[in-house]
Amino acid sequence: MIKLVDITKYYSTGYVKTFALRNIDLEVKEGEFVTIMGPSGAGKSTLLYILGMLDSPSSGEYYFHDKKVHILTEKQLTELHKNHIGFVFQSYHLIDDLTVYENLETPLLYKKVKGSERKGKVADMLDRFRIVAKKDLFPNQLSGGQQQKVAVARAVITEPRLILADEPTGNLNTKEGEEIMELFKELNEHGTTILQVTHSEKNASYSRRIINLLDGWIVDEDK
Repeated sequence: MIKLVDITKYYSTGYVKTFALRNIDLEVKEGEFVTIMGPSGAGKSTLLYILGMLDSPSSGEYYFHDKKVHILTEKQLTELHKNHIGFVFQSYHLIDDLTVYENLETPLLYKKVKGSERKGKVADMLDRFRIVAKKDLFPNQLSGGQQQKVAVARAVITEPRLILADEPTGNLNTKEGEEIMELFKELNEHGTTILQVTHSEKNASYSRRIINLLDGWIVDEDK
């Protein structure tokens, strides 16, 4: 599904290059659940954003289902991301002035899904994530766990082949965090490929592979 070849990312300030990722080689098969771990500044989020096509590498090759991502235009990248990838952020990234229902509907509007089908898909998500009673509330009326549930539901509603999660339980209490991880486990069991960045050993235990980053390098991998 995913193949990275010699991916490097650096930022230039004057004559100084600051490296976020160095010579990353990585393959992820369809249906895997992979965790990326490492200390702050190791390059975890940078790697996730490149995988999610929200950032571009400085050099190297990225293949997504044999498509050469590294040579695609901005428009082509947006289409590929929109059609195949769901992103879950630590800080939820819900739209404050939209209700739960409207937040869930938004990605379907971008994909030009017809009204009756949109209604059915949103109803399914509200039911599946047990947030039917919250559908008319705004994000600031929800707890952190409820907001993250909505964020996961929004990422899943377009039935993406890949979900990328950046510290998805970082702002949640233990019980809320466990609920989110159980949702990811269930999605993975139904065939969704998941890559998560986390500091949590407990969250990492839900995955089948752990990739450890340090100073932008992959230093080891646990299977």
